[in-house]
Amino acid sequence: MNSERIGYRPLLLWLSLGVLAGLVCVLGILQYRWIGEISEGEQKKLQDSLRSSLNEVSRDFNSELSAACQALMPRMDEAEELGRVHAYDRRYSQWKNSTSFPGLFRRVAIVLQSGDKLTLRMLDPNRGVFVEATWPPEWNRARERLSERIHGPGDFRPPPQPDPPGPPDPAEASVIVLPRGEPEPFGEQDWLVADLDAHFAANEILPQLLSRHLGENYQRDYQIEVFERGNRAVTFYQTGNGRADFTSRPDAAVPIFDVGPPMRGPEGRGRVRGRGPDPPEDSGRGRWELALRFNAGSLATVVAQARHRNLAISGAVLLLMLGTGAGLVRFSQQAQRLAEMQMEFVTGVSHELRTPLTVIRTAAFNLRGKLANNPSQVERYGALIQQESEKLAAIVEQVLQFARAKAGRAIQDRKPVSVEGLIEDTLQSSRGVLEEAVCEVEKKIEPGLPLILADSMALRHALQNLIGNAVKYGMGGVRWIGIFARAVSISEGLKVEIRVADHGPGIPADERAHVFDAFFRGRRAVLDQKHGTGLGLNLVKKIVEAHGGAVEVESDPGSGTTFVVSIPAIPTENKVELSNSLG
Repeated sequence: MNSERIGYRPLLLWLSLGVLAGLVCVLGILQYRWIGEISEGEQKKLQDSLRSSLNEVSRDFNSELSAACQALMPRMDEAEELGRVHAYDRRYSQWKNSTSFPGLFRRVAIVLQSGDKLTLRMLDPNRGVFVEATWPPEWNRARERLSERIHGPGDFRPPPQPDPPGPPDPAEASVIVLPRGEPEPFGEQDWLVADLDAHFAANEILPQLLSRHLGENYQRDYQIEVFERGNRAVTFYQTGNGRADFTSRPDAAVPIFDVGPPMRGPEGRGRVRGRGPDPPEDSGRGRWELALRFNAGSLATVVAQARHRNLAISGAVLLLMLGTGAGLVRFSQQAQRLAEMQMEFVTGVSHELRTPLTVIRTAAFNLRGKLANNPSQVERYGALIQQESEKLAAIVEQVLQFARAKAGRAIQDRKPVSVEGLIEDTLQSSRGVLEEAVCEVEKKIEPGLPLILADSMALRHALQNLIGNAVKYGMGGVRWIGIFARAVSISEGLKVEIRVADHGPGIPADERAHVFDAFFRGRRAVLDQKHGTGLGLNLVKKIVEAHGGAVEVESDPGSGTTFVVSIPAIPTENKVELSNSLG
């Protein structure tokens, strides 16, 4: 029942991972749709917000110009009290002393109607009065339009109509013509004519309004250009030294510079259209156009970049979830495999312990009987007990060494050791195993090998494990073991290389990467029912690495196996110091 449950675990793990992958895919599709909908809503929200901000800029700009024009126009009672010309003189003086933009207008004039005649009086800025002057050529169209609005005496005069939509004539693109108040059916009429300094207005008023409605860092975020409607070649304002490129459609654009006539308010005072708590909607008749584009690209590009960034983050999170699930499955499999190997280890160790214990118990029982009086049998059973006790002690010592290695105490004190002496001691300790296997030993040790700094007992135990493995698993048709040692030059100095070889069946390629894993035993060892703990080679690796060395395996099926142990030699400059300290 337990084996069946263990067999179902990998299937359940992979099914769980499949379900997780399906959920991640569904979540990815939903996130793609949600992020798309959010991006579209964000784009519309940004467009509306940007358009609203530009409308505020347009209204405020128009209001500033209208307020300046209104400040120059006297009320009806002022005109009746001082006369029309003197009322304009005083208004200009008051405006000049209070305005923050005295350079707003290049020229200011008034047009007075007397019967069917129009008289132009131009402001003399040095004297601050309006004096009679001739009409400038660029004002001819304004003069013609005012003349068309005048009829003979006694005829009804319709109120002046607003400028027709569309771009104005370039010659009068900056000329503002406003009647003073609302015209009456009969009587004289006068108009204010103001020639706006377009570049002054665009470069002094607009930056303040843009900063107010788009933020102080608007030049960093946006490309902005103000140009004459219908004639982009006439540019009044731009950011970034001409960086703006509006050959394609801008992200937002509004008309500006739409100054209308003042509206009659309480007590006969004029109120500028567009001023007050509820400014009217944009008329669409502005003489200029204010266009805006994001520095990072079009609004669609900016939103698309944000969408791709959000999709990338979401995708990374989903992949991380999927990777975490796959990692958990892999770790679970490794944990299961380790648990199975540990169970096999417990089973193997139990069997390894049971065999010598059984032999010892049987021999002791026999010795208690009549065999005790037979000296030859006593000697035979005593040798058997000694042999099995040594096996038992070896198993216990191996388990203890594995525990010490896991705790980071694979070796004890290190001293200068002769490699030749170490190999001789190892072969002497393994003589019983080698004689029992009737194995030929070939030994080749390069003369004059340098000393190594080692824990001789631990390193001898590692070599004994390699020799024991060769005897146990490497005895094929030829019962032979080779042990070789030589010095090898490396960039850090010298190292001593010890090789333990056999002519056995070799190790399969898929098992070579695992031979040094704890509790690992090859398929052939399991099939041949060769008992072991699966700890020997893992201990060899830990002991050698604790000496600063490395161990490798070279093997091909049918060609034998060679384990290569490399230990750094003691540098020449340290030999005298070590000899003195030990002496």
